[in-house]
Amino acid sequence: VQLQASGGGLVQAGGSLRLSCTASGSVFGANVMGWYRQAPGKQRELVANIVSNGYTNYADSVKGRFTISRDNAKNTVYLQMNSLKPEDTAVYYCKRSQLGRDYWGQGTQVTVSS
Repeated sequence: VQLQASGGGLVQAGGSLRLSCTASGSVFGANVMGWYRQAPGKQRELVANIVSNGYTNYADSVKGRFTISRDNAKNTVYLQMNSLKPEDTAVYYCKRSQLGRDYWGQGTQVTVSS
């Protein structure tokens, strides 16, 4: 399974960005796709994830500002990020879990200026 993420960039505080991540290869069956982030000097943390049946889970820090969604036909997960804050600055990684294995994308930088 390969994951290709895109959509990061530089934005001012209060702005919005949309991340996309498309899975290819041996993608099938029930799965969870999600976004994690890692800021300099900090551990990687869960931002949000979504099960193939649509169930979602969010970190408290992004609830009400970020929305995760997916298009199963395209094997793609999206993260709409609104009301961005400087503390959202991090490298964002896409992850797919299926059949007991985890697959990671290459990461995309999100920088929020104050």
